[in-house]
Amino acid sequence: MSPENYFILTLVIRMAVTAAFLIGATVTAERAGPLIGGLVATLPISAGPIYIFLALDHDAHFIAGSAVGSLVANAINTMFALTYVLLAQRRSLPLSLGGAFAVWVVSSLLANTVPWSLIPAIVLNVVVIGFCLWLSAPMRHVRAPRVHARWSDLALRAGMVAALVAVVVTLSFRIGPAASGSLAVFPIVLSSIMLILHNRIGGKATAAVMANAVIGLGGFGVAVLVLALTAERLGSPLALSLTLVVSVACNLLIFLTRRRAVPTYE
Repeated sequence: MSPENYFILTLVIRMAVTAAFLIGATVTAERAGPLIGGLVATLPISAGPIYIFLALDHDAHFIAGSAVGSLVANAINTMFALTYVLLAQRRSLPLSLGGAFAVWVVSSLLANTVPWSLIPAIVLNVVVIGFCLWLSAPMRHVRAPRVHARWSDLALRAGMVAALVAVVVTLSFRIGPAASGSLAVFPIVLSSIMLILHNRIGGKATAAVMANAVIGLGGFGVAVLVLALTAERLGSPLALSLTLVVSVACNLLIFLTRRRAVPTYE
């Protein structure tokens, strides 16, 4: 098999695997209520497989640099989620999602003007996530009806994440680690949930899922920090495994804490 055909074959397999993982996780999120939905949405559903594929193509130093880019992007994704939460209380899906993406684009352009290192990226996350947690807190507790995914919904999600995998894997050699890490955590899962649920269960109920996702993005930030700190020390495979464990553990802890605090809403 020629190198070109081998690359195309492996890329298609990577796209299919990631799309299947995303579909399973987001269907679970939609059926489980705002708290579990928000937390599942912030697990490394699309970023995890993408990082595995990046690790197959690049060394541990590249993965550590990508993690810093992902950490900066995580703060931007938190602002993306918060913007939707605030707009969806009264606005339509186009305005709510469009406003969230406008904030994401502007924030990303501003972030790209800064040569980020690990400590500033940590500070950015602490400040942004802390502010967004405070502002979104009143909008977490909305009872949401259970929904069942349609085939068109599943196809949309599969197509979105497959395209993201293709872009990141193909461009990673040209755009470098920071940009690859930023693209790896592009808010595919968050935006697909907004796009699908807003008109089916209402803006406020969908906003409750995203408000709980803001909490989960804090846990995701901790997991990405672990990856940045351990990739070169432990090697990519072990560091990625540890990152997944930390991500799941953080969201499980959040779930247990929130479940005890507000059992009647979830």
